[in-house]
Formats: sequence, structure tokens, C-alpha cells
Amino acid sequence: MCGIVAYLGDKEAYPIIYKGLKRLEYRGYDSAGIAILVDDQIYSLKKKGRVEAISKLYDKNIHNATIGIGHTRWATHGEPNDVNAHPQSSSNGDLVIVHNGIIENYRVLKEALLHLGHTFESETDTEILAHLIDEYKQRDNLSLAEAVRKALNRIEGAYAIVVMDRHHPDILIGARKASPLVLGVGNNEFFLASDASPLIDHTKRVIYLEDEEMVILRRNGSFEIRNLKNVLQDRKIEELDLELAQLEKDGYEHFMLKEIHQQPRTVKDSLRGRLHVGKNLASLGGLRNCLDRMLQADRFIILACGTSWHAGLIAEYLFEDLGRIPTEVEYASEFRYRNPVIKPNDVVIAISQSGETADTLAAVELAKRQGAFVYGIVNSVGSTIARTTDSGSYIHAGPEIGVASTKAFTGQVAILTLMALQLGHKKKTIDDQTYKKLLLGLHQIPDLIQKILDKADQIKYIATEIQHANNALYLGRGYNFPVALEGALKLKEISYIHAEGYPAAEMKHGPIALIDENMPVVILATNIEAYDKIYTNVQQIKARKGIVIAIVKEGDSEISQIADYIIEIPKTEDPLTPLLAVIPLQLLSYYIAVMRGCDVDQPRNLAKSVTVE
Repeated sequence: MCGIVAYLGDKEAYPIIYKGLKRLEYRGYDSAGIAILVDDQIYSLKKKGRVEAISKLYDKNIHNATIGIGHTRWATHGEPNDVNAHPQSSSNGDLVIVHNGIIENYRVLKEALLHLGHTFESETDTEILAHLIDEYKQRDNLSLAEAVRKALNRIEGAYAIVVMDRHHPDILIGARKASPLVLGVGNNEFFLASDASPLIDHTKRVIYLEDEEMVILRRNGSFEIRNLKNVLQDRKIEELDLELAQLEKDGYEHFMLKEIHQQPRTVKDSLRGRLHVGKNLASLGGLRNCLDRMLQADRFIILACGTSWHAGLIAEYLFEDLGRIPTEVEYASEFRYRNPVIKPNDVVIAISQSGETADTLAAVELAKRQGAFVYGIVNSVGSTIARTTDSGSYIHAGPEIGVASTKAFTGQVAILTLMALQLGHKKKTIDDQTYKKLLLGLHQIPDLIQKILDKADQIKYIATEIQHANNALYLGRGYNFPVALEGALKLKEISYIHAEGYPAAEMKHGPIALIDENMPVVILATNIEAYDKIYTNVQQIKARKGIVIAIVKEGDSEISQIADYIIEIPKTEDPLTPLLAVIPLQLLSYYIAVMRGCDVDQPRNLAKSVTVE
């Protein structure tokens, strides 16, 4: 989950790396560092805290230096401090390394290196790798590339690394396994980064390294990619589909607020070319390629983590309701450590915004080893899960910089809804009238989201009324139960208020004991079939002096009379309500967090792309 940037070329390295790290700060912001090589001397600038802390360490000696590596950290081994910040170096200071991932056998390697006389300054597993590379280089008189390759063959775990040697100012070496690393190819210059966002200012020509691949970059403009068996790999350069404007705030105070307000467009982008109302057609390209396999499935198994898991729960309702396909939703982190039963006609669906989520990727690999057909739903083009799965669909939400996911969630739900409609129509498990009604309703969703966003000030007022709460409950039924979970997660993530989501009927099985005059309860009250039962839930909360914030459909005349606060959403079909009901919950969490003085885009202890366990 850390961020890596490296540069080799003819331009000044420091500003390129520094700006790149700022772009990657959503991946981790416990500490940061940059190492610059000048005249056989490595200048290491690293500091606990955000990337901007490095600027105070700037050394005039690095001016005009043209090679360097940088890192922004989400701590795994060792607390966030100056010593544990990357880059880490070998004991003689010849080598420096930046690393994203976890070296699982670092204890064994450290013991061996201690026995050989090495001493260590940090608590990180990364420092062990720097020492191991240097040990092979010195002891066996190996080239830097050979020493890196030999060391990586000893490593168990996940890594993306870049290595720099003070005796070789014209070479950088990068490598990856289960953690992303992108090569940017410019005019007589090279870039390495954890994702493409630091590259867009400089080049659109990229190569996404595969697992157990190593790239050797040379100042003369040549590069080669080899696997850990030293076999040369023939890789084609791709054109990056990313615009600089997508990485800026565009006048919004925070990226999260921008991304909430982008959702009318991003949901429309998710549906573009796939939803054809005039033709009464839902058609996902990735699904067309494997339609028979999906239609013949006995069961869908959905694998995801966090917000993506909530999207998967909504898909469970969609696939079972519209497609009559038995569906199970699994935490990828639990699935990968079980001995799961996967039958020949099961289909696994993996959902991940980044396409790099470590637990989801490991679960996908487990499913594939057991012979499963795996369908991926991801946002990041060229990501590992996108390349690993048998087929899949991109959600086309664009870069999501805010750590708390918003537009990626609605993009995922939009794609999953399209899948359910396409499969249900083909299986004839929904009649033509219902199919057409849902297609039209889905087509209207972007405009309906905009109607909710236009009432943001009303939601902001409600936030002022409950911003000092210490706890909150979120309740929903049917399609909106997962939305209640997602709303509670958003509040926890960015405002640090303890919040829990429950099926509304479960309130009386424990959570009702918590309700008093200090407890806000957000209840999703849009379900037509369960409306009377939800009304009863509201009465039970009010009888215990709870504060009720009700999400209701426009024109609601009953719950609106007894709730303390109401937020109306436009009317739509029940299977489509999650795409609307989640919007006010995102805004509510955002405004509460801002009012409490929290860092909305970079909440404490979190990082955007969870590429480690």
C-alpha cells in the first residue's frame, strides 16, 4: 500500500519524484523519503509524516541530479518514524531501496545476515532486502542486476522495489511480485511508480510489470525486462488512458467531495456503450465473451474486501432476485485461508477498485487453482486482477484519489446491476416489462443522482446537528441493508465516529439497547414491500428517544412525519435504490468529518490500495 516513484533521465530528479509522491500520498502517508545520487554520493531525505515534510530537508547539492528514488509509506514493519522511513540502505551505504509489500521470511533472512556480521538500524523488513542484495553483490562479485535477481529468489511474500547503487549512476532496477509497479518510457528517460498517476505529466507510454519480473533501466535509453529465471521478456508498450485533469481537485475542497459530485458522470460512463434503452438491451462486452458459462453457473461466489464487499452484497440480491442464481459473498481475506468448496459449475466474481487488493488477488489465485472460472470487476486498467481473471468489466470511474471510496462503489453497483439484467433477461427469469422498466430506470440514475447532489446543503445542515455524536446506527432492509453497512463504514473511515450497520429487523436483537437521546440512527426507508415494518422500526427508535435520520422516497407522507430529519431521494425501482440511497450517506459522512476537523482525503491509519495483508 505504499507509494513508489523513481526517475532516471536527463532532467532534475528531485522535483519529479517529489511531485510524484504527492500524487501517490493516498497510498500511505505515515512517512516519506527521497534518495538522490550525485557524484557517487547518495543524499537521503526522509521524515516521519506527510510528503511535504521532505521539502524542509532539501539539500542544494542535489540540484540538477538526474537519478533518484522516492517512497511514501503506510507502515507495516516498524512504527512510523524517521529511521523506518524509506529509502532503506545497505550497511555500507552503497545501495538504497524502496519497497512496497511484506517480506514474510524476513526473520530467517535477518538471522542469517546477523550471523554474517550485518547490523541493522531500522525495524523494517525492507532493510533486510537491501543488506541481502549487497551481500550477494560483494560476496559473489555479482552485477547489481544479478545480485537483485538472486536475492529476490530468496524472498517469500509480496514486493514492488526499486534499487539504486551509488557506484552505478546510470542504472535503476525495479521488480515486482503481488504489488504493482509501472514503467513509464519517455524520451531518453524512464520512470517507475506504483501506479500511473505520477507518470501522466511526463509520458503516456507505459508497461505494467508482471509478477516476478525485473526491469533494468539504463541511462543510454535502453531497458530490458527479465523474469527471476533470467529469461528475457518481450513486452509491448501500452498507451496510458489517463488525463491530468482527472488528478486535480477542480476547485473542490477535497478529492472526496469532487468524487462524490462526479458520480452522475462516472455512473453514466460505467453504463456508456453497455446500456441501450432504445434497443431494450443490456450488454457487457466482457460478459458476452463468457455468457454461456455464466448462464450455466450453479452458483456465483463473490470475493471482495471493504466497500467492494458491500457492492458484492448488493449483487447477491440482484443476481438472486433478477437472475435466480444462488450467490454467496465472501470476504476475500477469509476465503483465501479456508479450504473452500468450489464446484465445476461455480463462477467466481472478484470485485476490487484498485485491482491490486492483496487478499482479493490471493483468493482469485486460489479459486483459479481449483479450476474456477473467474470474472473481474475493477476500476484500474491494466491492474493485476484485471490481467489474472478469465474475463471481466472495467467500471470506468476514473482515478479515485480519496481514500474512502465513493464513485468506485456506485460504478461497481452499476456494472453488477447490468450483469444481473443481462443474465436475467437471457434466462427469462424476469419478464420483458420488468426488464424494460429496470433498463429505463438505470438509464435515469445519473440524472437522479444529480438531483440529490443539488440538495447537499440540506444534508450539510443535518450534519451540523449530529456532528458531536460518538456512536451511530445505520439500518436498512433488502437491497438497502448493504447500503446501511456502507454508510456506517464511511462515517467510521473519515470522521472516526463508531458506527454500525444492521438489517433493520435485527435492531431488536441487541442494538436497540444502545439507543438513547444521544444516538443518531440513520434508517433507509425506501423499500415499498417492507415499508410498514420500517415504519415500526422508526417508532421503536423514537420511543427510546433516538434521533432518526430517514432516507425516504420523494412524497413520503408517513415516516417523514415522525423522523427527526428526512432526506428525500427520487423514486426509482427497488433494485436500483442503492445507487441513490448511498449518495446522501456519502455526503453526510463527508460534512461531519469536515466539521470535526478530520483529514477527509487521508484518514488516519488508512491507505487507498491495500496491497499487503
